[in-house]
Amino acid sequence: MTTLGPPDSSAPRGAASRVAWAFRDGMAMTGRNLITLRRTPQLLVFATIQPLLFVLMFRYVFGGSIQVPGFDYVNYLMPGIFAQVVAFGAVQTGVGLAEDQRTGFIQRLRSLPMSRSAVLAGRTTADLARNLFVVALMVGVGFAVGFSVQTNAAKFGLALVVLLAFGFAFSWVFAFIGLSVPNAESAQAASFPIILVMVFVSSAFVLTENMPSWLQPFAEHQPVTATVGAVRALSQGGPWVADTLASLAWTAAILAVFVPLAVWRYRRSQTG
Repeated sequence: MTTLGPPDSSAPRGAASRVAWAFRDGMAMTGRNLITLRRTPQLLVFATIQPLLFVLMFRYVFGGSIQVPGFDYVNYLMPGIFAQVVAFGAVQTGVGLAEDQRTGFIQRLRSLPMSRSAVLAGRTTADLARNLFVVALMVGVGFAVGFSVQTNAAKFGLALVVLLAFGFAFSWVFAFIGLSVPNAESAQAASFPIILVMVFVSSAFVLTENMPSWLQPFAEHQPVTATVGAVRALSQGGPWVADTLASLAWTAAILAVFVPLAVWRYRRSQTG
């Protein structure tokens, strides 16, 4: 394994040195997680099968029964699928950390002179790279089933940036959950009710105005709806600034809350 961090006798001095040290350690951990992903390609296969099945079901089974004024349903559907991909992908951050904790890998890192943030930063950055691959694949699937971009390449590129930033933020939510449970099975069991509610009680697949009146306020004012609205507007046209800013605000808020919580939980796991 790549040596992480400098020896204690040459600990970095000054803020710039500490940042460089943390960055180098984080990149080493990112590389470790990407190597693990490459050696277990079934993780990528399973990450793509589920959204592919959702595309096929909603496009060809349910799509004929769902009417969205002003949209060809496939163009309404795919931004929701993209958001679902990154949201469900974020769950794997917690599952991976829970498994590393159960096997003692995280505990073994205590003996290395490394930045404390490297484990979490490396995991979330590697999962961001995985999300990028899966989203790119699902964009190709979308084009194959009739999805089309009605704006331009620059706006669609911005839509993907907003989407991936949202997925990165959600990874920190599930990092906190993964470090708070004893094993990967518990992490998955604790995460899926949250992610199912967030994705399906949103505008990802249907209009929120068709939901029960008591459910609409939550569906309309939550981060998945904001992100889907931004991606939809940036890819299909119409006002996009408000939804994009709302999604970025949710992303910033989630990071502001859950990065410190995840780091705190990681430190507790080291000393507990």
